Order: sequence, then C-alpha cells, then structure tokens
Amino acid sequence: MVDGKELRKQKLLLRDNLNGQENVDKSRIIENKILNLEEIKNAKRIFIYVSFRSEVSTIWLINQLMKRGKEISVPMTYVKEKKMDAICIDSLEDDLAPGYCGILEPKKELLETNRTDPKKVDVVVVPGSVFDERGGRFGYGGGYYDKFLSEIPEATRIGLAFDIQLVKVAPIEDHDELLDYVVTEERIIKGEKRKSHF
Repeated sequence: MVDGKELRKQKLLLRDNLNGQENVDKSRIIENKILNLEEIKNAKRIFIYVSFRSEVSTIWLINQLMKRGKEISVPMTYVKEKKMDAICIDSLEDDLAPGYCGILEPKKELLETNRTDPKKVDVVVVPGSVFDERGGRFGYGGGYYDKFLSEIPEATRIGLAFDIQLVKVAPIEDHDELLDYVVTEERIIKGEKRKSHF
C-alpha cells in the first residue's frame, strides 16, 4: 500500500498537471454542484478556503455565495501556532491580501473586528491533496484543517477535489477528520463523519 506522503505527492502532481482551462472548466462544474447542495442553500454562515495554485477554484463560488446573502469567513493561518482563525469578509477584492505562502488571506486590520466564532459556522468547505470514498481527507501536512474541524463537529464538512484526487481508501490516521461530502466534477460522495463526535 502506498503511504500517505507518497500518495499526497502523486495526487498533487496529477492536480498540478491539469492545464489551466481544465482546471477552470472542472472547477466551475464543482462550484455549481456546491451551490445546489441543500446544506449550502440552508446555511447562513460558511467558512471556505480561498483557492491557491492548482486547487479547485473557489473565487467565483465565494462571490456567488455572497450574492445569495451568505456570511462568508475565510482562513487566517498562524504558522507558528499551527492554527487558523475564521475571519468574515465582504469582498474578495477589498478584504484580502497575500499572506502565508502567497495565499490570499484577510487583511491585518480585519483580524480584530471580523473574527468569527467557528462554532457558529454552518458549513466548512475545505481543500486537500487526497480524498477517499469514506470522506477521508489528506491536507498538505500541516494539520490546520484537522485541528479546526475537530473543534466544530456539528458543522457540515465539504471537501472540493478533482476526480483524479480520489482513491477508494486513503491511509488516514486517527487525527484525520472525516467529511460529510466530497464534491468532484464527476460525483458527489457522501462521507462518514467519525461517530465519536456525536
């Protein structure tokens, strides 16, 4: 069996090798599927990643969610502490600036005024490197999302991925958080959250 690190490397290489137009086209299919999920339609507060490099794009999706009156929060990453905060934004153009690894993050002046309680979030939309058919997920090795998700077990968790990032069963560990859904351009997988959370 391929170990987690090797699997992550393989899947990220496949994702990086999608050409720009493929990424755009597949991302738009995924974004439209997300907008049609009942959990998204019914959600008031959504925490969502701001896409970077070859990740499934979320830029159009975030704008659409804002137009539909959703309260949007995005990650602020603290590398030393290995944690994330949820910061509310009103505009991708006005409220974000390049931060950790060049990823767009909330501007510093929003950290005091726009921090939101993660426990009030209805839906969390996450990126990742590898996903499986149980809703298992590998991130990028930092553990930021696993820590964040472990503190808000009630929120619906949705992973966005291209179908090439999926495997039948990933070698996830006890600390790896399971998702409710994994949405790709080909399918919507209903995952299995850990029973221990309830």
